[in-house]
Amino acid sequence: MDAYAIFKQAEKMRVSDGAIVPLLSDCEWESRLLVLVWPQLGDFDTLEYAWWLQREALRIQRQGLVIRAVGIGDRASGQQFCDYTGFPASSLFVDPHAELHQKLNLRPGLSLKIPSLSSAQNAWLNLMLMCAGIGSSGTIAEVFRGYRGDKKAPQLIGEKEVVQVKPLPPVKGSFFNLAGGQGFQRPFELATLRLRNMVEVLSHWKTYVPDAAYLTQRGGTFLFNELGELLYSHRDPGILGFAADMSNPLSFLGLELSGDCLTGQHFADNL
Repeated sequence: MDAYAIFKQAEKMRVSDGAIVPLLSDCEWESRLLVLVWPQLGDFDTLEYAWWLQREALRIQRQGLVIRAVGIGDRASGQQFCDYTGFPASSLFVDPHAELHQKLNLRPGLSLKIPSLSSAQNAWLNLMLMCAGIGSSGTIAEVFRGYRGDKKAPQLIGEKEVVQVKPLPPVKGSFFNLAGGQGFQRPFELATLRLRNMVEVLSHWKTYVPDAAYLTQRGGTFLFNELGELLYSHRDPGILGFAADMSNPLSFLGLELSGDCLTGQHFADNL
């Protein structure tokens, strides 16, 4: 069964109203459909992916692209995620047991098992090993990119934008100019955004991760035309590997990115 057929048959809980509905309801007549199958809603990749969608919301809206996302968690996880990222709750669905991920044969992540540990404890162990780059291709290199900067990537934080990462003092975007200039991803810029995401998740851990058994599960990206034909797909190889081009994760959409951030009113409720 191909990916579109799997999505067509899937019924999941919609975060906006808690209803169990077809994943692709109201998508039949759209010219392009982007389906995002995310890991845990509190995962590094999921939060960062949503940030990129928020950053490019107006450009995405101009393309007439419709987005449906499914993440591992429950409705409370989804509500917290939407409150934090601005992702529209009407476009987000939850899959508590990663059933859709398994049907799509997405990477489950490292799966070492120590008999004396519970499934959740084993998942934690495997997650820590993956964060260290074991069984998680490209993770370490991507972590370092967040600290050293990337001249192939756009500037991520506006000059006048203030980033609050407790317990650190507020940081103004222009501060990162001291590390190398402007108009591209400056050193420590991406690492700061990732730290903010980590603080958010750890502050609401039980909400974001109601079941730790799926901590290592990876996700995937699927883009279809109006006939349900697959135009593009990406299957995450490891942590911080949610895009083929991490310097420009949405390049497969043909977006012409600039250094400015055209964010749009919580995705303008149009995704």
